[in-house]
Amino acid sequence: MQGYALRGQSWCDRNKACLQPCRACQVSRNKPKRSAAKTRASSKHEKALDSPPRQILADRTGRGEPHRVATAKQGQNPKQGPPPVFRRADSGIAILYGTHAVQEALRGKRRKLLDLYATEAAAQRLEGDIASAGLSPRIVTAADLARHLGAGAVHQGIMLEALPLEALDLSDIVPQSGIVLVLDQITDPHNVGAILRTAAAFGADALVMTERHAPDMAGAAAKAASGGLEHVAIVRVVNLARALGQLGAMGYLRLGLDSEAETSLAGMDVRRPLALVLGGEGKGLRRLSRESCDALVRLDMPGAIKSLNVSNACAVALTILQGRLTR
Repeated sequence: MQGYALRGQSWCDRNKACLQPCRACQVSRNKPKRSAAKTRASSKHEKALDSPPRQILADRTGRGEPHRVATAKQGQNPKQGPPPVFRRADSGIAILYGTHAVQEALRGKRRKLLDLYATEAAAQRLEGDIASAGLSPRIVTAADLARHLGAGAVHQGIMLEALPLEALDLSDIVPQSGIVLVLDQITDPHNVGAILRTAAAFGADALVMTERHAPDMAGAAAKAASGGLEHVAIVRVVNLARALGQLGAMGYLRLGLDSEAETSLAGMDVRRPLALVLGGEGKGLRRLSRESCDALVRLDMPGAIKSLNVSNACAVALTILQGRLTR
C-alpha cells in the first residue's frame, strides 16, 4: 500500500516520508502554495477597497451586504447641507446684520425684505418678528456668516438681505422735532452709524449727507446705528453747499459745529427748524460749508481736551439744543 494514495488524498498525504515524489506529488505540494498566494493577493485587494476615504455600511435590508458611500471631508459636519448662497452686496442689495439692526428692519416696514439668514439660536430670539415680517429664516452657522461678512463683522448670528431704503429729497422731510443733521463728508461708517443712532434717540427729522465721500447705509454703519437707520430719513445730495442754501430757504437756522468758533452753543439763541452741520473727521467743516451756515458754534469743554469725536460731539450738541429749544 505504500506506493498508492487513497482516493481524495495526494501522494504526500499518504506517504509523508517519500523523498523522491512523483510528478503528481509535486503538483499536489505546489497547490497549497499557489492557493495561499492567491488568498494573500485577494486579501490585499479587499483591504485597499475598504481603506479611507470610503467606508463600508450595511444596506437597508439588514443582510450586511455592503454599499459604499463617500465620507465627509475633513472639518465638515456630515449632517450639514451645502454651504448657503448669499447675494452679493454690490448688486443693489442692502446687507444688514446684528440683532438690533435686523430687528428694527423687520419691524419698520420701510423696505422690501428678501432673505434672512440666522443661526438656530438667533432665529429663536427673533422668532416673533421674523414671523410677523412673513419670512422663513435660512438656518446657517456662525462660520458661514463670518466667511460672507468678514471676520471683523459682529453679526450676532443673524443677517438680512433687503432692498435699500427709498431715496429722499430735502422736500420729503417731514418736520416733527424741527432738527436736521447735516454731515460734511464724514466717511467712517462707525461714526456715521453712531450719529444716526443718536439722531434716532433725539427724534431728529432727517440726516443729510453727500452722495460721495459718505458710507453706504448698510453693513457696519447700520450695525453701529443699532436700528436707527429705520427711524431717521436719509437724504443724499450732490452739492452740500447748495443743499444748505435750500435748507435756509426752507426757514432752517443753520449752525456749523466748530471747536474754534467764537460763539458757544450754550449761549446761542436758537429756534426751530434747525440744521446742525457736522464736519468730517480731522478736517472739520469745509470752506463752502462754513460760509453756508448762519453761525459757527463751539462746545465748551471744561477739561484739558477741547475737542471730541464727531459722534460724541453730536450727542453733546443735541443735548444742549434739546434743553434750549424746550424752554
